Amino acid sequence: MGALVIVLTILQLLCALALVVVVLFQSGKSAGLSGTLVGNNDTYLARTKSKQLDAKLAKSTKWIGLVFVVLTLVLTIIH
Repeated sequence: MGALVIVLTILQLLCALALVVVVLFQSGKSAGLSGTLVGNNDTYLARTKSKQLDAKLAKSTKWIGLVFVVLTLVLTIIH
């Protein structure tokens, strides 16, 4: 049981770090970190690409968050 807890805890830590990174790269109302790194282009292609990237980041945030919650529940049940 000890090795399983260690592996799940490491997975949870990696999932938490991934969640933080994905949330930081999302552009908010003021374009956040993503807008700073990518730049502020007002062309149609840049806006469309930015929207597609934000949609992918939002979807990955939901999935990573779900995995994080499941790992947390499993670790709570195991302890």
